[in-house]
Amino acid sequence: MIAEQYAYFPALNATLNGTSAALLLTGRVLIAKGRMAAHRLCMIAAVVASTLFLACYVFFHYKVGNIIFLGQGWSRPVYFTILSTHVVLAMVIVPLAVITLNRGLRARYDKHRVIARWTWPLWMYVSVTGVIVYFMLYRWFPHS
Repeated sequence: MIAEQYAYFPALNATLNGTSAALLLTGRVLIAKGRMAAHRLCMIAAVVASTLFLACYVFFHYKVGNIIFLGQGWSRPVYFTILSTHVVLAMVIVPLAVITLNRGLRARYDKHRVIARWTWPLWMYVSVTGVIVYFMLYRWFPHS
């Protein structure tokens, strides 16, 4: 059971992940249309949303600890597959996002584009699967 004062954190974290995904998608569309300044703002906002998520996630788990997945049957291998890929890629995406952002802000666009082709889909996957993990853990197979 999650203490009442921390109960809103899972939904907040999912919202921040979803916001990051929406900003990433919007930023991708904007750069495809050649709207570089708007793309830059979206991607900076995605970094802010993801950074806030990480801070809230660490704080929540520091205060509450691990949350046990209660799903049974088919949901267990699905959940743990999604969770494990999410966690591994979340660790990978942090340095990739920092490097990609740095290259973009320093106008090293040729190098930015090369790494962004890897960063964007991985970051999008991490953001979307973060929301899926939330729904599986707290909504579809909730704790009492």
